[in-house]
Amino acid sequence: MELEPVGKARKLDIQELEEIRNDAYENDRIYKDKTKLFPNRKIAQKHFSVEQKVFLYNSVLKLFPGKLRSRWQRPFIVIEVFTNGAVEIESEESGKRFKVNGQWLKPFYENFQAHTDKKIQLEPP
Repeated sequence: MELEPVGKARKLDIQELEEIRNDAYENDRIYKDKTKLFPNRKIAQKHFSVEQKVFLYNSVLKLFPGKLRSRWQRPFIVIEVFTNGAVEIESEESGKRFKVNGQWLKPFYENFQAHTDKKIQLEPP
């Protein structure tokens, strides 16, 4: 007869431990979500569409930089965009296809016009 209250107390202790463990799992999940956002906030999300022209970053020039050499190569055409951030591109010149990380690409604007400088004629005083 004395075992019944001890058994109930034991069950309550086990339930309390399970609640504490569940709270710890929830707090851990919240912490991981917050820390995951911290380094990813500096990564710009880039969205590419099929048939879009893009520049490709050339990491070889990073090791041997030239003052006036551009690190961006072109022209490439986007063939397919994958959900994990990878992009399949094709070279316009050679027709070769390969997959690259979307962070190594930036959009190419064909009809981009720089600011035009206006010339102002000054009259002599």
